[in-house]
Amino acid sequence: MADQFAPLLHAYFDNELDLVHSLELEEHLKRCPDCAQELWSYQTLRKSFRDANLYHRAPEGLEARIRAALPKEPRVVEMPRRRFLNWAAVAAAIAVLLVITWRSLPRPQTDFLAQEVVASHIRSLQPGHLLDVQSSDQHTVKPWFDGKIDFAPPVKDFVEEGFPLVGGRLDYIDHRPAAALVYQRNKHFINVYVWPESEQRVKEQRVTALEGYNIVFWERGGMYFCAVSDLNTGELGQLVHLFQ
Repeated sequence: MADQFAPLLHAYFDNELDLVHSLELEEHLKRCPDCAQELWSYQTLRKSFRDANLYHRAPEGLEARIRAALPKEPRVVEMPRRRFLNWAAVAAAIAVLLVITWRSLPRPQTDFLAQEVVASHIRSLQPGHLLDVQSSDQHTVKPWFDGKIDFAPPVKDFVEEGFPLVGGRLDYIDHRPAAALVYQRNKHFINVYVWPESEQRVKEQRVTALEGYNIVFWERGGMYFCAVSDLNTGELGQLVHLFQ
């Protein structure tokens, strides 16, 4: 992990970074798997706490019963120092146990991947980030990737079907370089991410939604695909069908 970026991870995780530093860190995350893994760890730990159902609502009337049981002039009771230290030790032990348990949890690869592609899609919509090569000609976009990645993405133009090719760019998805093919449907941009298939990845087509964006995952011809857009699922499915 790069030392100069380590202090920024917590602030980025808590949405406390300004736009300039956020974009700078996101560019670094593409090139640094250690920082990307650390950020994923924070996200996984937060999700584990949210899913653990640790919050329980107090029964109605409990506050009134507690107040009624209190003496009219409450005494100040000093907790013995030893007892306080014992509770501090218990709290520390619980924290260590939670960390050990979290590290042993299986990684939610698909959920993290959905977060990753949505973050990349949002970042691409910032001015100047959408395209590295701008062209509607598939014979221009496809050769542009030669020598930049270790695979040949299937680049197709679907202008006659209402999904014109806009261009492409390099991106970093699933801990490796990926090709991002950019299409347009009316005023909506669609990112189609392509990278070589992994044996650990789910093979079935999957549709999900996150933060207002629709996402479709699928595999074909030894490649893994992911289409993401704020386009409705019906029209996004049409583009996925054209690829298949």
